[in-house]
Amino acid sequence: AGLVLNPATPLHHLDHTLELLDLVLLMSVNPGFGGQSFIPSTLNKIAQVRARLDRYQEETGRHIRLEVDGGIKVDNIAEVAKAGADTFVAGSAIFGKENYADVIKAMRSELATSGKA
Repeated sequence: AGLVLNPATPLHHLDHTLELLDLVLLMSVNPGFGGQSFIPSTLNKIAQVRARLDRYQEETGRHIRLEVDGGIKVDNIAEVAKAGADTFVAGSAIFGKENYADVIKAMRSELATSGKA
């Protein structure tokens, strides 16, 4: 099961749900339409959620994935990974591009050079 947190959603909603989750999805834009810019303050929220998930894993042995959706592009995917995300949604950065395979390859390269691949 997964839980989605919008940019303004407080993190305390995780406190009583972690045992039910396999994935936490952080929205890094306000949902509604594609092509929005990544909200920079999401980086801090990613790091906070990662710390909670890591503590939970240490206590229980269960890994919960941390996915980020919104404004993910080649030029910020490494920074988002360094903040703690391990799964990424990159809709408008990929779809509608002339050669989406090149965009995916560039994203993978950024992750590899950041040490988070």
